[in-house]
Amino acid sequence: MTSGTIFDIKCYAINDGPGIRTAVFFKGCPLRCSWCHNPEGQELRPQMMFRANRCQGFKDCLQACPQEAISWVDGSITNWEACDGCGKCAEVCVTGGREMVGRVVEVQDLMAEIERDMVFYNQSGGGVTFTGGEPLMQREFLRTLLACCKTSGIHTTVDTSGYATWEGLESIYPLTDLFLYDLKFADETRHRQYTSVSNNLILENLQKLSARKANILVRIPLIPGINDDDENIHSSATFLKRLPYLAGVELMPYHEIGLAKYQALGMKYQLEGTRPAKREKIEEVEQILAGYNLPVIKHSSGRAL
Repeated sequence: MTSGTIFDIKCYAINDGPGIRTAVFFKGCPLRCSWCHNPEGQELRPQMMFRANRCQGFKDCLQACPQEAISWVDGSITNWEACDGCGKCAEVCVTGGREMVGRVVEVQDLMAEIERDMVFYNQSGGGVTFTGGEPLMQREFLRTLLACCKTSGIHTTVDTSGYATWEGLESIYPLTDLFLYDLKFADETRHRQYTSVSNNLILENLQKLSARKANILVRIPLIPGINDDDENIHSSATFLKRLPYLAGVELMPYHEIGLAKYQALGMKYQLEGTRPAKREKIEEVEQILAGYNLPVIKHSSGRAL
């Protein structure tokens, strides 16, 4: 696979694996997590985003839209049901109020961007992290990139929900130096309620990767009122404790960074009003996990408890 669809590239990333990294964000995800902070990564296709705070009222978008999905009263209004994502409005928007999120890239072009930061990888022990979205939704594109990185001597990390075929995970396992593996719930019913899919495949794949002694850092998103209760934390810890090999466990506290993106995409945010957990709660959960003798990585410090 020589091309794929991404929606962002972040250089000098420090929270997506060891050292200084380049994070490549893939389009497409089979989950619909209620707290998702990258909603622009859910759909595989490019999407139009409208940021009202950037709009200067030139109104070129009104004439450019072939679907007549844009109107004007006291500001630009998008009829999201009529919008087909053609991008014509974004082409004439000089202020960036309307823009297409997502682009098709060739492997060789993306590798050229990644390799520009080789000096930082070498000095810091960093590399590239493929995230999203769910990178394994574009499995062949991902595998090609991983193979290219290996050839160039670049450390590789894949950030995954684990919701993929075992064949897909097995195909990238030899090319992946580190898996950042999400564990949201131990209970299937609750997982389906808040992510739209079962977690059976996720747990099975995690067990199989662990049996292969893959380098896995399990990351638990800590969402107040959703999965931060004692029942879920203890159940998750019990499951993790039974794995034959695990490099570490880290909490990923909920944040509100992605809220504005939902409005920009014409989407409803399901957890409006939810606030980040207090430091005391984060430390309490970390101590519970450590009590199971799990290799807990203290959030934002990189130190094991």
